[in-house]
Amino acid sequence: MKAFVVEKYGKDGARAAQVPEPTVGDRDVLVRVSAASINPLDKMVRNGEFKQLLKYKPPFVLGHDLAGVVTRVGSAVRGFEVGDEVYARPRDLRVGGFAEFIAIDQDDVAPKPASLTLEEAAAVPLVALAAWQILVDRARVKPGQKV
Repeated sequence: MKAFVVEKYGKDGARAAQVPEPTVGDRDVLVRVSAASINPLDKMVRNGEFKQLLKYKPPFVLGHDLAGVVTRVGSAVRGFEVGDEVYARPRDLRVGGFAEFIAIDQDDVAPKPASLTLEEAAAVPLVALAAWQILVDRARVKPGQKV
């Protein structure tokens, strides 16, 4: 399958390549990626800013935010079926949205809101998680409160 891989850390270390289709584990959904967004985390990982913490071994496929259609589900997956439109922020060391397909743990996938296109949904995961952490976890904003 086609993917955008990081061969070496740094600004000039990424390129288009052919890579094997991912293996689907018991808890995984295989998603045909329809859209992926780029965020600052992708750039920082590409540049090697987290290489002491996140042990990616080049070559690896980047991409933290994506949306697409489920094409296969693992034997232990509940709540997702082939054909479902989803969006996701795969966990660290399992990223790979800059590819035609990605296998994602079912806990890292959500049904795409009907009000969003696949392209719009791909722009949501990481920024929505950051907003949630700031507003709910840190500021402890409650329903009905205004910020």
